[in-house]
Amino acid sequence: MRTLLTAVCLLCFLPMVTLAQSADEKIIRQTLHDQTEAWNKGDLEAFMKGYWNDDSLMFVGKNGVTYGYQNTLANYKKNYNGPDQMGTLTFNLIKVERLSPEYYFVVGKWHLKRNAGDVSGHYNLLFRKIKGTWVIITDHSS
Repeated sequence: MRTLLTAVCLLCFLPMVTLAQSADEKIIRQTLHDQTEAWNKGDLEAFMKGYWNDDSLMFVGKNGVTYGYQNTLANYKKNYNGPDQMGTLTFNLIKVERLSPEYYFVVGKWHLKRNAGDVSGHYNLLFRKIKGTWVIITDHSS
């Protein structure tokens, strides 16, 4: 009887767990998933589709601040110029937090398994909904 009661309680709360993730959050998580797949195929242009294609895009990395979509893409191409440098990317999300109807804040960990030596670090992203599309407007990766 106790097992049956536990099962019924779990079934009652399961829909609430599923609904806890909003449609916007699902889109953001899908964007990060799509970026991972693009990276692992060696397709930096497809990887960049998650970013705001604008001169105001801000990327903060170990070498400082880079502004602009094209500059960020050029840095990726320069620093990850082939399969040995790109390796296999994995993201582990730590936090996905809605700040407002227009902004989400994401914190996670990235890891590259590669022939040139594994590297990893953390990132925080600021997503903004622009013209109905969620895009990364700020990326701070270390």
